[in-house]
Amino acid sequence: MSWTPDNLPSLSGKTYVVTGGNSGLGFEAAKILATKGARVVVTTRSEAKALDAVGALRAAVPKADVDFVLLDLTDPESIEKAADAILEKCPRLDACINNAGVMQTPELRTSEGFELQLATNHLGHFRLNRRLLARLEENAGRVVPVSSVAHRSGVIDLEDLNAKKDYDSMRAYSQSKLANLMYGFELQRLLTERASPVVSISCHPGYAATNLQSTGVGMEGGSAIFRTVYKVLNAVVAQSAEKGAWPLVLAAADPKAEAGAYYGPTGLGGARGKVGKSFVDPRAQDQDLASALWKKTEELVGPFFD
Repeated sequence: MSWTPDNLPSLSGKTYVVTGGNSGLGFEAAKILATKGARVVVTTRSEAKALDAVGALRAAVPKADVDFVLLDLTDPESIEKAADAILEKCPRLDACINNAGVMQTPELRTSEGFELQLATNHLGHFRLNRRLLARLEENAGRVVPVSSVAHRSGVIDLEDLNAKKDYDSMRAYSQSKLANLMYGFELQRLLTERASPVVSISCHPGYAATNLQSTGVGMEGGSAIFRTVYKVLNAVVAQSAEKGAWPLVLAAADPKAEAGAYYGPTGLGGARGKVGKSFVDPRAQDQDLASALWKKTEELVGPFFD
């Protein structure tokens, strides 16, 4: 049997943060959660896009309790301000869905010198989650890392995590998505070790038609070949953004979701189909490497736990 949002109970009284919730998977996840009665706070880098998203959510779900916070995951100051705003707006927090991301960007660096995809997809969420952890612990909440089928081709290069020696956009993206999944598993191990009430539940959307395929390859310097390939794949293979959001909502809100699990589509190599426990590449289950990645991440952005 495939999971659908019909499996969810009422979420009235619960609050969820969805990073990158102004479009695509994040918007659809926010809409499902709001439909079930939850309070939803979406993050985005642009106030104009945030206002458009909040308006669209309220139009789709007339009684929706939605708000927004500005967040740039590549900017440590922005992350701190966003975390403060979330804590102010959310006296209760049940889950943070780490949805925001970029894909196959040209070689770009943040102000700290981090490779853009690693900074956005992995390091930024690491920083945000640690700031929200105490609030999540108050309600036995969840951290929801969003990975991808691309994790299967990912290789964690601890000696050159920021791809300074030899940059390849797809290799950097796959590494960041493998890092997302390994982070999710290692976080659950460490939370269990600390007897924390918070759980980490990872997920992936399969191949969903969203603007993610254009956020990187559509930039100046992005690959024209990949733009053509994704245009064809979106038409032939991709499922809707709404269905792609189902695993995110399952991981964030279903009472039966299991700590440390990895949910996503299970058909067509994980691209689409029934939603359930998804295939995990063996390299993502390497605990020694996960521990080393965690240590390296803390060297770059500081400790996760106090």
